[in-house]
Amino acid sequence: MAEPLAPRDVVRSGLCIGCGGCAADAPEGTMAWDRYGTWKPDGAFASTPSAEFAQRCPFSPDARDEDLIAAERFPAAPRATPLLGRHESTWVGHVAEGEWRESGSSGGMVSWVAAELLRTGAVDAVAHVAPVASPQEDGRYFAYRLSRDPGTLLAGAKSRYYPVELSAALREIRATPGRYAIVAVPCFAKMIQLERARDPVLRERVPHVLGLFCGHQKSARLVESFAWQLDTPPARVRAVDYRIKDAGRPANWYRAHLTLDDGSARAEDWWHLADGDWGAGFFQNSACDMCDDVVAETADVAFGDAWVEPYSSDGRGTNVVVARTPLVDGLIRAAVEEGRLALEEVDADFVEATQSAGFRHRREGLAYRLTWRRWRGGVAKRKRVAPAARALPLRRRLVYRTRAGIARWSHRLAWLSARTGAPGLYLQWARPVLAFYRALAWSHGRLGGWIDRVLPDARRQ
Repeated sequence: MAEPLAPRDVVRSGLCIGCGGCAADAPEGTMAWDRYGTWKPDGAFASTPSAEFAQRCPFSPDARDEDLIAAERFPAAPRATPLLGRHESTWVGHVAEGEWRESGSSGGMVSWVAAELLRTGAVDAVAHVAPVASPQEDGRYFAYRLSRDPGTLLAGAKSRYYPVELSAALREIRATPGRYAIVAVPCFAKMIQLERARDPVLRERVPHVLGLFCGHQKSARLVESFAWQLDTPPARVRAVDYRIKDAGRPANWYRAHLTLDDGSARAEDWWHLADGDWGAGFFQNSACDMCDDVVAETADVAFGDAWVEPYSSDGRGTNVVVARTPLVDGLIRAAVEEGRLALEEVDADFVEATQSAGFRHRREGLAYRLTWRRWRGGVAKRKRVAPAARALPLRRRLVYRTRAGIARWSHRLAWLSARTGAPGLYLQWARPVLAFYRALAWSHGRLGGWIDRVLPDARRQ
């Protein structure tokens, strides 16, 4: 029997990702922004411990892990690897029909599969993240919505590096008969599967979960930082695009784009932003440092970017796809044969190579983080990797320590900057810290050369 646990226990332990599953199940459950721009359970329910909650929070030590969930969900899957989990097939390529590829961040496969499930009648609606109509009034730029036709799905395509929560969508699904697919990052997908296991209504109404590969979740403060660096008051921002697509530029050259209240726009390449190196960990949710799933191992199908050449240089965008159920595998194979998808079947090693940095951080890095004093208290951390540090070279340990420090202090200093109206407090810290991180992780600049001489460990981001 699981030990009783309250949502607030998970929050205090730095393990709450803000998925909203606990709030959706409580009669008076709500989610609210914390001061750092991440979602947290709010109200009396958050302080009420229960053994049931301990079994369904994705970061609870008493919840079933991804291996157990996948074994129950995909028992007949013919393939499995320690990094990709159970699956039917693996692919690389893009959508060849319609505007799916042009409208998405990568190859268009996420929205295409969702639309195909609608077209074939497998589901009646898809829960996915889309921009809100009036962000300044709503208090957020993105939220989950239910789409019931391909056109609405297409309008909500593209990557959203912004915190969202599922409580309202889950309540609507529970209240409205039908069949639904949910698009989710790995920890949200795990929560959905844990909820499906205990709730027969969700088990019947959510037959499909579409997973997204994930490096980590950002806080809402990233949008404010973009605005500060583009000389724009955050209150004037009406829309955010994290990845403007340009066929003439490599896909991994991200460009942030803000639309303002007067219709004008501001844009800048991520590489020139003070917090523009994704791997450095700016504004990362603390729970992400305790996650060991990169590729949504509990989802029926999972999608990522093909971050290897020649695909990463193709600005039109390319997906890697892990199909875990016969139904999704069949949809893909039929569409490839019909010429609707330009996909090539690849082996698991290829897909794993496209996400090598993420796997290092979530497996090698996690094993090291589990040895840190800061993670020893509070709710127990039960992961699929064992604590280990001795085999890591000093430089790798410094990279992981630096990322954790950047994540923690970026939250604090951005909050202070917003509260005092002095963006320089954050930006004057972020720029030299990013330069140090790039020197340490990538050997950039004169400092990087000096670090190479002192700590000549192999460089692996």
